[in-house]
Formats: sequence, C-alpha cells, structure tokens
Amino acid sequence: MSGRVTSFDRVGSFKWRKVMREVPPIRKTFRESVIWSVIVLVGVLHFGLCRAGETRRTPPSASADTRVAVQRLATDFTLRPKVSLSAALLSAVLEPAATGAGTPPEANSVKSFGAVGDGIQDDTAAIQRCVARGGVILFPPGTYRITAPIEVRLAETGWIAFVGNGTARLVMNGPGPALRFVGQHQGTADPKTVQPQVWQRERMPLVDGLEIVGDHEEACGIEAIQTMQLTITRTLIRETLHAIRLHRRNRNVIISDCHIYHNRGIGVYLDDVDLHQINIVGSHISYNQGGGIVVRKGYLRNLQVAGCDIEVNMGPEGEPTANILIDSTESLYGHAEIAITGCTIQHTLKAPGSANIRFIGSDAKGRWWGALTIAENVLSDVVTNVEIVNARGVSIVGNTFWGAGEDDLVLRNCRNIVIGPNSLDQNPNYAHQGPYRGGVRMEECHDCIINALQLADINGREAAIVLKNCSGLNVTNCQMTGCGPVGILLDCVSLSRLSDNLLRSPSSEESQPGDGAFVAVRAVNCRNVVVTNNLLQGSIDCPADGVLLDRNVILSSDASPKQ
Repeated sequence: MSGRVTSFDRVGSFKWRKVMREVPPIRKTFRESVIWSVIVLVGVLHFGLCRAGETRRTPPSASADTRVAVQRLATDFTLRPKVSLSAALLSAVLEPAATGAGTPPEANSVKSFGAVGDGIQDDTAAIQRCVARGGVILFPPGTYRITAPIEVRLAETGWIAFVGNGTARLVMNGPGPALRFVGQHQGTADPKTVQPQVWQRERMPLVDGLEIVGDHEEACGIEAIQTMQLTITRTLIRETLHAIRLHRRNRNVIISDCHIYHNRGIGVYLDDVDLHQINIVGSHISYNQGGGIVVRKGYLRNLQVAGCDIEVNMGPEGEPTANILIDSTESLYGHAEIAITGCTIQHTLKAPGSANIRFIGSDAKGRWWGALTIAENVLSDVVTNVEIVNARGVSIVGNTFWGAGEDDLVLRNCRNIVIGPNSLDQNPNYAHQGPYRGGVRMEECHDCIINALQLADINGREAAIVLKNCSGLNVTNCQMTGCGPVGILLDCVSLSRLSDNLLRSPSSEESQPGDGAFVAVRAVNCRNVVVTNNLLQGSIDCPADGVLLDRNVILSSDASPKQ
C-alpha cells in the first residue's frame, strides 16, 4: 500500500476518536489497564533483581522496597495523572526507597518488622525482632519509642550495625539502656587472645547516626559488656542518666563525632571496666551533671581523648566531679597510659569543687599510677583547672590556662612530674565572669621539673607559684608579670634549684590597694636550695640559712617597663 491516507482511514480515525470522547469510561479503563500492567512488570522485575543479587539470605527489605516502589508508582498516576509514564518509572526505580540514601539493600528496616516510628506506639518488640536478624538495622526517619532495653547478644545476632542517617530518634521510655551490647570477648587486645567466634560474629558492633533520648528517670543511652571494637559515631545522646556506659570488659573502643549532651549523670562512664585501647575523639561532651568522662574502679590502659569540646559537666549540687575524672582509688590495678590532647575543656565555676581534669592515681593497693599526658588544651572557668593527686610520670605541656577560681594547676603527693611550657593568663577581658585567682600549687611533690611557664595577672592567695614540703624540684625559665602578692613561695623545700627566671612586679595600675611591695621570691624553712641567675623586679625574702643566693639581678621598681 502507498503511504496515501484514504477517505476510509480519515473516517475511521475520526469515528474512533469520537467514540473515545463520548465514552470516557472506556478510555479510562484502557489507560489504567496499561498502567497497572507496567506496575506489575516493574514489581516483578524489582523482586527478580533482588533475588538474583542475593548471596546468603533474602534481604527483608527486598519485598518492602518492591512495595514502596509500586505504591509510589501507583500514587503518581492516581494523584498526579498528568505525570508521564517515563517520569513515574524513573521516580519509582531511581529514588531511594525505605532503606534511605546510601544504605545497602541488605539493610533490615525496623519498619519491615512492625515498628511504626510515630513516637507513640511501643516499638520495642518490633525492633528486637529486627535485631535478631543481625546485619544492618536501619531506622527510617521517625521517632521510635521503646520501654525496655534492646538486647544485642552478639554471639546470636552476628555482625550488627544500627544506622539512623541522622533522621531517626530512639526514645527510651523505661529503665536501663536503650541499646545493650553483650559480647563474649574474654581476651585482651592481643590478636592471639581473640577467639574465632569474635571475628566471625561479634567484632565491631556499630552505632551510627542515631539520636537517643531518655524519657524515664533511669533511662540510659548505650551500654557495652565484653565487646571487641565497639564503634559509636555521629550519635546524639541526651536527657538520659548515663549516656554511654562501658562495664566489665571491653577492648578497642572508638567514640567519635558524637554529641553527648545534657544528661543527668555521666557522659562517658567507664564503670568498673577492664578496658585497654579507647579513643574518644572529635566529640561534644557537655552539660552532663555527673561528669563528662569518668573512670572509676576497673583497669584502664590506653585512653586517648583528642579534639573534643568538653564543658559544664558538673551540677550545682552533688559531690565534686570534673569534666574529665579518672579515679584509681577503688581499682585493684590503677589507671594509666592516658593522653588528653587538643581539647577545649571548661566550665563551671559555679559547681562546688569543680575541675576540668582531676586525676587520682593511687589504687586500692596504695600504688601510684600515671603515664599521663595533658597537652595543648584550653582550660578555663572552674575552681581548679587541673588537679593531680598521688601520681607519677605526668607531663603537662603546651596548655592554655585561665579562669581558675582558686588554682590553675594543683599537684599533691606526686613525683616525676614535668610541667613544661604553659600559658597561665588571667586575662582581664574575662574578669567579669570571675572572680579568678590562678597559679600553680605543689604539695608533697618530689623530683619534678617546672620549666618555661608564662604567668600573667595571677592573684594567688599566697603566691603565683606555691611549693610546699617538696624536694628535688628544678624551677627554670619561667616568666611572671603582674602577679602578686608573692611570685614564688618556697615553704619547707629541700634539694631544689630556682634559676634563670624573670619575675616582674605588678605595675601601679595592676596593684590593688594595700598590696604592699612585690616579693619576687620568699623562702621559709628550706634547706639545700639554690636561687641563682634570676632577673627579679621585686625583693627576695630568704633566710641566710638553708638557701644559697647567687648571681641574681634585682631591679628597682622604677625600672618597670611602661605600657
């Protein structure tokens, strides 16, 4: 036939179009039959692909994803009939389904097991059923209310990861932790002590991108017992009793990029735990009334706290705690091998006995522990910035101290301590937040080095640096400006050396009424002490007996530099 259109073709086409216009139900039925045929085909193909890609078991999310895709396609045609078929197909196939963007198709959505996520229904049983499958436990966007701990027995679940993508909230509306991980690791971090089942089923349980909120006076966040390589990341825990509690035995823990915020108890609680290798990095740990990071009892080695902001982890009532409290008093083994570096640690002066870092090194057997490094932190606005008691082998270097209600640095009954370059500056810009005093106090300390401290505007009760009942101290290369009423006080100090320091008196603008003359160095009841090669703008008050004064240069008050 030729391509010419006959009169019959024109008439037939006209009549067909007329019929379709005059009989809408026929046209609608035809269109919907085509649409639903395509929907069924898409569903079958989607399910077939899921089956073809299956490796070990059928992902519970496969059927759920198919339903979501089909429902989306049907909705597109029901509610938006003008949407083209191609656009609807692309929307159904290419848009993320219930698993969420970036989540592997093997994820087990808790909604596939009956969780609602409306913040009202009790989702405990549904989530527990999902957890029993192991693998990736996905929380689609929503608020999931639970009334009992979600028990994760790693030997039964196998490898497991809780994933919330930052859009899911778990509300604990009962006592205990929202998530409790229980493993069977009995060894150390030495690979030879790790049993095969730990590698095959238990290693590295993960919590990522969840918010956990307490809604019960005894609700807690996450608890871990006998785990290997527990990893908690990008997680917010708030309004609980204790946010994270590690108990009994754990190894190789990582807590990173988390917000541990506004809990009634402790932020990160190492409670009677045998734990070696734990890193707490890049996290905000703030407004926890029982302490930020607290270690009690147990047996801790290799704790690293780095790059964190740790603030206001003390309440106005209750026993004195600290933003970081490490207490060996009730430990049979003591706590040691600890680095606290690169953090801002501060607030609050209003809490009684508050401290930014408090380390008590004597264990239940009377032994002293330490191997502690405190370096490159900013510490401020508490009663005592750093307090070290009954410790040995401690390095405190490169820190910036300010805003201490009493002392910046207190050491009692310690030995083998290195206090290196640090800035202790009671900056007057912060005076309205005080009152602040600051300075260094060492009592019953032996064989220690104090080197290159820069102290400014310290208003200590006795002196900017107070050394009492100490021996074997080497105090060198320190610089002091605007401090009073005494620069360095040596009280019952022996076998020690004070040399090469620059101690300037307060200017007339810095002095307070009734301060009197600045005493650069004062010694009381000392023996075998050498004070030499110092440049002093103030007097020396030392007895002739017990202290050797040699080659010190004393400037008169009018030699004070003018600002």
